[in-house]
Amino acid sequence: MKLHRNLVFAAIDSLQLIFNEHKQADKVLKNTLKRDKRWGSRDRGFIAETTYDIVRWKRLYAKIAEVKEPFDRTNLFRLFTVWATLKGIQIPDWPQFENTPTRKIKGKFDELSKIRKYKESIPDWLDELGVAELGKKWDKEINALNQTADVVLRVNTLKTTKEQLQNNLQDLEIETEILKGHPQALKLKERTNVFVTDAFQKGWFEVQDASSQKVAKFLNPKPGSRVVDTCAGAGGKSLHLAALMENKGQIIALDIYENKLKELKRRAKRNGAHNIETRTIDSSKVIKKLIGKADKILIDAPCSGIGVLKRNPDSKWKLQPEFLLKIKDTQIEILDSYSRMVKPGGQMVYATCSILPSENELQVKEFLKREAGKDFKFVKEEKVFPSESGFDGFYMALLQKNN
Repeated sequence: MKLHRNLVFAAIDSLQLIFNEHKQADKVLKNTLKRDKRWGSRDRGFIAETTYDIVRWKRLYAKIAEVKEPFDRTNLFRLFTVWATLKGIQIPDWPQFENTPTRKIKGKFDELSKIRKYKESIPDWLDELGVAELGKKWDKEINALNQTADVVLRVNTLKTTKEQLQNNLQDLEIETEILKGHPQALKLKERTNVFVTDAFQKGWFEVQDASSQKVAKFLNPKPGSRVVDTCAGAGGKSLHLAALMENKGQIIALDIYENKLKELKRRAKRNGAHNIETRTIDSSKVIKKLIGKADKILIDAPCSGIGVLKRNPDSKWKLQPEFLLKIKDTQIEILDSYSRMVKPGGQMVYATCSILPSENELQVKEFLKREAGKDFKFVKEEKVFPSESGFDGFYMALLQKNN
């Protein structure tokens, strides 16, 4: 593989923004990839994959390269050298790569691969937390969370069928495969920009991980019912609920961020989902008005996001132990407050994209002991582990309110 200067520099510039200016990796790459109109999909793929790889393995590569944060430009080229050498790529004789010690890299890599926090490239506190919460299982999970995430589409059944979408993409030479146990999912065989396709513009699909597609199904909403998606965000799960309900009934999508709900409205229009109404939670009145009114509610709770590290590798470095304590308190508040919207005999799903018991089954157990949860009973739960599913880590619990 021959390295091209403008592509390598684009990756280095992206890393500078992610590591030193603490910008979000996906947003940085979105801007970087727009920089040169002449870049083809292979060029853009190189920039994105290289950048994500170096972000993912930051701790390991920095240890091998003997550099410390904040990384200056020379340091970033040293990190790049580690990446390229481990990939078996010949380092060109550009001035930027002078004095980069390539000979020691493989030996150091083998040595550090015996220590989990370096091998899996994670902060000490996260490694300790993983062991405390998951014991021996942590090894497998953190390893799975360091793999590159697949691109999975959710077929929008309001507009098309799985076969029709698969054939449509096939005509564009975009190969997909069906996923067992995920009725609306198609997985891309190779990464490609599906957002520029006609099928996407027409609302035939959304990009949504296979594990995330389980959540709306777990709630099992019925056409004609009233469902509240309490932490809707930009609405990936609201849109799935609309499809499962065949556009019949009512979905009330709530969030504290108005801009996210605006995005949901835009997506709903493209999806042809007409039964979604958005409401910003700007005061306690919004919840009060809905007390005892919902057949089903979905609480896709804010969480540590540890289950989705493979698609957000930069969050390993942004996540802090204090945040985890704070978010658990938020989960308690949300459960106690939002559960009041369920009418007698109704159901509620509590879900997170975390694999930590303290955010998941332990939160549900504690909720059922509290005053707020005394009218609910536990029906079932599902834990999706990345090491077993190959996709994101998720947790879902279904609770029923007494009649």
